[in-house]
Amino acid sequence: MRKRNGFTLVEILIVVIILSILAAIVIPQFSGASEEAKLASLVSDLQTIRSQIQLYKAQHNHGTTCLPGTVSGVDFENAMTKYTVKAGTLAATQAPGDGVYGPYLLKIPRNPFDDVNSVVEGTSTPDEAGGWYYNTDTGAFNANDDATHTGY
Repeated sequence: MRKRNGFTLVEILIVVIILSILAAIVIPQFSGASEEAKLASLVSDLQTIRSQIQLYKAQHNHGTTCLPGTVSGVDFENAMTKYTVKAGTLAATQAPGDGVYGPYLLKIPRNPFDDVNSVVEGTSTPDEAGGWYYNTDTGAFNANDDATHTGY
């Protein structure tokens, strides 16, 4: 009797077919995971930023008269990432203390769908230019990438 030294062509083909079938089943399961992860990141970033806007409002005279980015000379990014005083202007000192608040965010996060961290400010609807959109009239903060992500 002869000693076998390897696999036959049929055995190799069967293994390849089985692996192909498994790959065809498993790969579609992971293709949507990237989109779901981006959406989860977007929702988390929006929750964080919106809660920090609420904290800003609570520390700066409540209400729409002192929303971040509505004080002359202070844009949304500076209002959220730098120290401010109760009136909403930038603080002279860079340390929290009596009447000095913030920063509320270390930096503006990148929108996970377009990798842009800029904030477009305005009073109309988002322009879908990328990044984020901040409505200076209402204080609403949304994604500014396309209509499918602005509703979160």
